[in-house]
Amino acid sequence: MLKRSDYRQMLYVACASLCAFLVACSGGPTKVESDLGIKGAPDWVNEGTQAVSDKGGRLVQGVGSSPPLGDESLQISTADNRARTEIARVVSTYLDVMSNDYMAASKQTEGYTADASIQQQINSVSKVVLNGSKILGRWKHDETGVIYSFAELDLKKVQDIIKANQNMNDGLKVYLLDNSNVAFDKMAKE
Repeated sequence: MLKRSDYRQMLYVACASLCAFLVACSGGPTKVESDLGIKGAPDWVNEGTQAVSDKGGRLVQGVGSSPPLGDESLQISTADNRARTEIARVVSTYLDVMSNDYMAASKQTEGYTADASIQQQINSVSKVVLNGSKILGRWKHDETGVIYSFAELDLKKVQDIIKANQNMNDGLKVYLLDNSNVAFDKMAKE
């Protein structure tokens, strides 16, 4: 016979698994709808996930949310993970575009043939980026109980990760570092 705590633990695992599945299945555009129109919410909730290039730097800001799950710490963790996943999605898209540009340029100038290792290197950087993002704020909607989390990642962290990557193709590394600011500014304007 299972104890009450065993049922609760199974419920947490089931909820976490469902959340992970939903996050994995979610897709869509790089930018979330720019005005959710939630009255009383901080601006970052209504602005959603975005790339920002301003005096504060080149930043990827991710917003995630979680409905009430019966356990506030699980709900906060879910919202935080979804905000970080939004950042990873934006960075992954950004790096994919950059690597495709690199491969196209290399093919024209050096006769370089693209291979799966370039994509593997980009995926590796995207995974490490999650560790560089920080949760800067949370907000709970009083009426619905939904918790929103706000995460941010500075492009400098991405550049530092690229610089430190010992396994990355040298040509790709130089290309990403030399062109990252211009490509990011272009993405932020879109």
